[in-house]
Amino acid sequence: MPQGLLPFKYDVENKTTGMTALAGLPAYLELAHVLRLADAADRHLGIRCGGQGWTDGQLVNALILLNLAGGDRVQDVNKLEADDGFRRIMETCLGQGLPRSERRALQRRWRKERQRVVPSPTPIFRYLNTFHKPEWNERQVQGSSWIPTDIGALAGFAKINATMLAFAQRNAPQETATLDMDATLIETFKRSALYCYKGFKGYQPLNVWWAEQELFVHTEFRAGNVPAGFEQLRVLEQALPLLPAGVQRVRLRSDTAGYQHELLRYCETGANARFGRIEFAIGCPVDASFKRSVSALPESAWKPLHRVEDGRQTATGREWAEVWHVTDGSGASKSAPLYRYLATRERLEEQLALPGVEKSQTYPFPTLEMGGARYKVFGSVSNMDWAGDELLRWLYARCGKSEQAHATLKNELAGGTLPSGLFGANAAWWWLSVLAFNVNAIMKHVVLGGEWKTKKMKAIRFNLINVAGRVLQHARQWLIRLGAGGQALELLLYIRERLASMAPVPI
Repeated sequence: MPQGLLPFKYDVENKTTGMTALAGLPAYLELAHVLRLADAADRHLGIRCGGQGWTDGQLVNALILLNLAGGDRVQDVNKLEADDGFRRIMETCLGQGLPRSERRALQRRWRKERQRVVPSPTPIFRYLNTFHKPEWNERQVQGSSWIPTDIGALAGFAKINATMLAFAQRNAPQETATLDMDATLIETFKRSALYCYKGFKGYQPLNVWWAEQELFVHTEFRAGNVPAGFEQLRVLEQALPLLPAGVQRVRLRSDTAGYQHELLRYCETGANARFGRIEFAIGCPVDASFKRSVSALPESAWKPLHRVEDGRQTATGREWAEVWHVTDGSGASKSAPLYRYLATRERLEEQLALPGVEKSQTYPFPTLEMGGARYKVFGSVSNMDWAGDELLRWLYARCGKSEQAHATLKNELAGGTLPSGLFGANAAWWWLSVLAFNVNAIMKHVVLGGEWKTKKMKAIRFNLINVAGRVLQHARQWLIRLGAGGQALELLLYIRERLASMAPVPI
């Protein structure tokens, strides 16, 4: 009986063939080896420090590889385990580079012979749950912003990430760190989740993004009801020590959530001992006071705001102006620093009302009437002396890469599919997605370079990770044999050559 409409059939290969659909994934396994991810996890997490079962490093490596391969649920590790070729490579690489005594110690962690190369879902769930403290879910209630201060083992993820930042900096040094602070919403239907400002249940991590390296420096997992601007200064203070040696200058960008006077003062007064004065450009609220300041501007104060592409200026329809504006509260104190305020406006075209529909005058953004026309208005505050149009273009560049990175974490990695109703387990899962993102970013920017820097995760999987191959042993050496005529072999050989030339950083 035919199986379908076209002349082919599906059948089962009963032989152990060593076939793999993930022939490019071992390149990331080798990158993790150079990054010493397993060593960093064993040292900084310290949960599986006993003498039995999977180690921290093995669990972290497996979950990072799961993210890169496209899995977004804990149960998807079974698909990795079922890939025969991947199993063979993992089995061969376990304990690689360790002294014989340590390799034997790894084998003795199992009472019975180990049957898997990656943990099964049950020990992974148990592992994620160890990051949770029972009182956390009880303390998080609707209407009250609360963030745990003693986060226990979760703090180890930031230290693991710091070793990755140091590796990227050693191989692609940057003197400036432009940090974009922004929160992102993760919608979930977990019973324990709280409602966010958009009206759905979720969580709202606050992230610190390094624009020059295109890496996440830090993240703080938060309940959905915690505002994005809540305790941003504390998160910045936690992020700055994670920046590796060689960074000499820090600049900060944020939307209006970052308009916190204590944060602005910290940056302007040079309160950080290592970096001193931090230049910033941050969105400011267009409140009644700011609108009065903008309304007082003469028409001659407004200048066109251009977009610059390939050295050419393109009209945007927006204008900008300097604003003399002193806020209420701490900004009005005689001892408070004076900042530079800028406003942008964009004229709104008159909209024709549909027949039978009453014309609405409400907008989802701040507006202001000037000179008989209505404008969309935004404000920003800065302590930088750049030309106003250049400063605004630099600030608006924040809205590109960091928000795209958030989308990658949630839609192309596993960050958007939270596995548990426990806050700590979800926080660990989110951190693992961040680490996987950074591993892939290092592969793109530091190892590959060129056109690979701009490729999205879907293209990386299509061209690099999801490559068919056969794993076999010949003359006591393991081979991953790829099909002839493709570009994957040349690419993978280049990656291995690059990785062999890169020294790992100290843990």
